[in-house]
Amino acid sequence: MNMNKYSITQVSNSLGVSQAIVAGWEKSGKLVPIRNGKEIYYTDELLQHLDIFKQFKNSTWEQEQQIKARRDYTSIELFAGAGGLALGLEQAGFKVALLNEMDKHAGNTLKLNRPDWNITIGDVTGLDFSHFKDKIDFLSGGFPCQAFSYAGNKQGFGDTRGTLFFEFARAIEEVRPRVFLAENVRGLLNHENGRTIETIKHKIKEIGYTLIEPEVLKAIYYRVPQKRERLFLIGIRNDLADNFNFKWPSKYKRVMTLNDALKAGELFNCDVPESKGQTYPQRKKEILELVPPGGYWRDLPDNIQREYMKKSYFLGGGKTGMARRLSWHEPSLTLTCSPAQKQTERCHPDHTRALTVREYARVQTFPDTWLFSGSLTSQYKQIGNAVPVNLAKAVGTSLIALLNSLENHKPTVTYPIKDLSQTAQQMDFLWEKRAKYLTKI
Repeated sequence: MNMNKYSITQVSNSLGVSQAIVAGWEKSGKLVPIRNGKEIYYTDELLQHLDIFKQFKNSTWEQEQQIKARRDYTSIELFAGAGGLALGLEQAGFKVALLNEMDKHAGNTLKLNRPDWNITIGDVTGLDFSHFKDKIDFLSGGFPCQAFSYAGNKQGFGDTRGTLFFEFARAIEEVRPRVFLAENVRGLLNHENGRTIETIKHKIKEIGYTLIEPEVLKAIYYRVPQKRERLFLIGIRNDLADNFNFKWPSKYKRVMTLNDALKAGELFNCDVPESKGQTYPQRKKEILELVPPGGYWRDLPDNIQREYMKKSYFLGGGKTGMARRLSWHEPSLTLTCSPAQKQTERCHPDHTRALTVREYARVQTFPDTWLFSGSLTSQYKQIGNAVPVNLAKAVGTSLIALLNSLENHKPTVTYPIKDLSQTAQQMDFLWEKRAKYLTKI
């Protein structure tokens, strides 16, 4: 009988807790490892009572990957960024009718990689979607999340970026897709003590859609070597909502690590290619040389901690992103828009430098063939803001299954992709102020 062995690192990665916590469980008797000389490990039998390992063992991931669309499901995506969500949805089986992105560099990234996609670069507030009414199966978008992020200013609808949700809602009203998907940061759930998400739910109900209970998905469970969490909201048009079948994607059988991201193996068939990356100033490099893999500023000598942290040294709190060196044997921390800033450092495990652009992209599970346009700073920003491709594909596959289940239930009229593309090309930017729409809500 084969017995799987799990190291303390693998257990902590899977449970999403620190190794210190797992080690502490031995003292309390909650989870006692097997010790064989210097070898310390856990077995399936020891871990079988833990829910996450039950899910790994009973995963239906492989079966779900075989789900295919019963026909071409057409899609529109807003706030498309560099294409992480769009690429994952394409891999799941969706056919793009229109993508919109305001940032010119991200828009050029989309055009560079998918010249056959219909891509508009400009402000969504001036985009007319009425040409697409009842012709689109699915609409998606990650409306800007800085207004709701724990790392942002948390002003929500008081921030103009927060109001872009209402532009997303306007697009749904004009297009009337069967299903929509909105994704955002998990901070949206608790923003303003839950009032913001309740406002969003109310608007979704008002425009005629039934919302599946929102879910926060941890990317590490969906073949993404990164501790990233995203909130997903899925809505079904009311006339289809009486009889549908939706299941959130099953977790993969294990957690991927930085080693999986940057070296040849299960995720990629070759080591990460060389590319440009941000560099550290000399003194910063000297200090980070002292940090071990998986370590951060508290692993520095006290006098260096004081020098590096300055006033932050006395403020308390973990600040685990500062002077942080990643580990080969753990998933990466959540990528941000800059891997070299003091608050969000993502130092390579072996080399004292920031992760390069291609390393950043690998952690987000972009294929090496996906190129990024713009300056180095812009490329990091595009990658850091993206939905991990493998997470998007996992959710996309569940959405394909959902649309399959709706096929025999009052199907709407659909049109060939080529006709939709021609229609989209005739659309005009109206370039009106967002206030014109907001006065209606």
